[in-house]
Amino acid sequence: MDPALVLSRLTQPFVAALVKRLLVAPGPGAGLVEKSAVPVRRLVGLRGEPRTVRDRELHALGAKLVRQAVGGPGERPVRPDEDQVVADALARTLDALGEVEMSDVQAVALQADGFAQHLGSLVPDAARELSEEGALLHALLLEVTARHILEFFTSRSAFVPRTLVEHSGFLAELCKRYERLEARVPSQGAADAAFEERFARDTAILHNRLTIFGIDLASAPDSWPLDSTYLGLRCEPGGGPQGSATPVPVSRALAGRSRILVRGVAGSGKTTLLQWLAVATAKGELPQQLAGLRDRVPFVLPVRRFSRENPPVPGEFLAVNGYPGSDAQPPGWADRVLRQGRGLLLIDGVDEAPEPARERLRHTLRDWTALYPGNVWLVTTRPSAVPEEWLAAEEFAEVQLAPMSRDEVAAFVERWHAAARQEPGADPAVLARYEQTLIDALRLTRDLGRLATNPLMCGLLCALHRHLRGYLPSGRKELYDAAMSMLLELRDRQRVVPDDGIALSRQPKIQLLQKLAHWMLINGKSEMERDIAVDILRRHLPAVPAAARQGDAETIYRHLLNRTGLLREPTAGSVDFIHRTFQDYLAADAMVQQHDFGLLLNHSHLTEWEDVVRMAVSLSRPNEVAELLRGMVSRRPGLRTAHARHSKLLAAACLENVSEIDPEVRQLVQRATQQMVNPASPAGARALGWIGPIVLEMLPDPRTVSDDRAYILAITASSVADDMAIDYLAGLRERERMDIRVQLANAWPRYDTARYAQQVIAHLDEHGGLYFPVSDLHEARALADLGGRAHLYVKGQLDPARLAGILPVERVRRLRLEPDHPATDEQWQASFPYVEGPIWRE
Repeated sequence: MDPALVLSRLTQPFVAALVKRLLVAPGPGAGLVEKSAVPVRRLVGLRGEPRTVRDRELHALGAKLVRQAVGGPGERPVRPDEDQVVADALARTLDALGEVEMSDVQAVALQADGFAQHLGSLVPDAARELSEEGALLHALLLEVTARHILEFFTSRSAFVPRTLVEHSGFLAELCKRYERLEARVPSQGAADAAFEERFARDTAILHNRLTIFGIDLASAPDSWPLDSTYLGLRCEPGGGPQGSATPVPVSRALAGRSRILVRGVAGSGKTTLLQWLAVATAKGELPQQLAGLRDRVPFVLPVRRFSRENPPVPGEFLAVNGYPGSDAQPPGWADRVLRQGRGLLLIDGVDEAPEPARERLRHTLRDWTALYPGNVWLVTTRPSAVPEEWLAAEEFAEVQLAPMSRDEVAAFVERWHAAARQEPGADPAVLARYEQTLIDALRLTRDLGRLATNPLMCGLLCALHRHLRGYLPSGRKELYDAAMSMLLELRDRQRVVPDDGIALSRQPKIQLLQKLAHWMLINGKSEMERDIAVDILRRHLPAVPAAARQGDAETIYRHLLNRTGLLREPTAGSVDFIHRTFQDYLAADAMVQQHDFGLLLNHSHLTEWEDVVRMAVSLSRPNEVAELLRGMVSRRPGLRTAHARHSKLLAAACLENVSEIDPEVRQLVQRATQQMVNPASPAGARALGWIGPIVLEMLPDPRTVSDDRAYILAITASSVADDMAIDYLAGLRERERMDIRVQLANAWPRYDTARYAQQVIAHLDEHGGLYFPVSDLHEARALADLGGRAHLYVKGQLDPARLAGILPVERVRRLRLEPDHPATDEQWQASFPYVEGPIWRE
């Protein structure tokens, strides 16, 4: 307990107002001289008929004093479950005022501490059931109350009342005395504070690594510090007003919210976002927009760790996350943090729980948020794993991580190569050449641009491009084949890793890893016990003689763990793949090799099988693909309507991964999904657009629909990360409604700059104050070629002077900036002198 903190909460007006309810005035003339002395019992309304202060009022007074003493920021003096016990003890002690025989003059002579002790002696068992911390709080509140009672006595006398200076001196002395007393009592608050300091320090270390796939130079690290290289993600707020779906920085989307559900496709950075939040919170380095998270305690809870069991209780949070110091937490610490409303709960990967367990988790979140108000909750999931507004009843807002724009992809490539240049033995000139070559390839090569939409795929492309000396394969299958070759065959060889006595080629490693991935898929797990992994290898080793003759299952397991770069042990006794995408790819390969197309079909309606089915299609022969896709769009008895719809849309998405397909099957899939492409909300439209360019073939003619429908179609088409969307969006460019024009204007950074400028931007009417985005200098030049625009929305960190050197500044009348732009309003005004009114930073 911090006595100074408690006293700061017990302001003089607050306590005085409460104490006045205990007291009565016997009439004028009472003073501090003997002849006018009045018995204390006559000055309080606790005895007599009728009694003016009833028991319930006395207990209410005690409860209010305790609430005031424990409320507000900072350390709590007692456990939450002891608040009422302290209040009851205080009420019982104050009730003894009606039994005090001494006069007011004698009471004043005792001073506050003596008078409080006298009251306590009249009810010796009042604080008997309190803890040591509770007894200290009870004594402190009693003495503060006694002080105010004596102030009342002296105000009735002929003597001058105590001054505020004297009152302050009393409080200072009282604080010192209770601090000396507290020093002799073990403080739960001190133990909690010490552990929180350690936990914050450890969190900043344990979560501060961002994995780099495929670094292949000798002695090179395979990860780098997250806090120094994290690329801020952008997201699209769900449920916002029409026209507001422009991706915004994630810190802005989360600002001011205490309950958020974040949706994002595999590899979009959901886990990395939670890592960054945990590290930045622990280190006290959050941006200003997230100031509401400062001083909170971050709890990272991967759902896969408890997906098939009951959700953990607060005391198990650290163990669930694999924190090595979990046993050192003070008893009840996590519960105290949550009850004080100081927690930041980062719950990662709802999609990694089996479907029945997700509903159980939803009910648990409902209970947690009700039991522990005041905390901040952030939950992540793949987009289709749970329905829209899944947590709306629990007052969770929804945001979706947006696909990376071309500029964000370029920034990622630059940061990746900047980190690589810091490695021992790296050639800066060669890496600079690789960096520019890759950026050019991603801008110009359609297939590569479609793959590079999230941090995982960008990191994989960077590593492969470097590994293959400036060459990149095209297509998902070729990309993952090359990744497997890099990780399983050449990585250790080029890094000169010492031999562990096992020499396995790529194929035996893949066959064994497939067994682990297949078991995890069938059992609905993204993590397995180490003993189970060894047992699976033991059963399958005889069928892989190249591995069986080099060691037993335990030896081969250690080799796969230490040398493939695909497995890791997140906690003692457990193993998983470095990323779910690699697990899905290996499981899909195993399913295709075993001809388990019936099993794939029977699970195609489940969200956790989505990527497996898509990868299986890319790995299968044309006749196998045709069989699977026909089954996915055909009527299946017993399949719920929502599941049948999901299976059909997945079939449409799979067409993007097919290199050869019977035209009749393609038409069958398109006919089956044509009428389903009718989302009712912006969130549904974005989710549909993420399926890929195949969606454009299912959408109606944009020139024939209403404005309401056109707005939804604009969101759908502009969510397709492919320049094929430009032609469709051009069909909406003549619409006059503002929200449609805003959607079209803000989609510009996602597509080829010159082509989009000519086909869409050049035709958008400026009326109504439409703001045109400028994300880079290429867009600035394109806009200048169109004669400029009156209203500009400057995205990113563009320099005002350089931008003014490209655009016709006399045309620019309004400026809108992102809130974190470093240039001042004065700098913008100097570069754009014709701007009218204030510069808008949002």
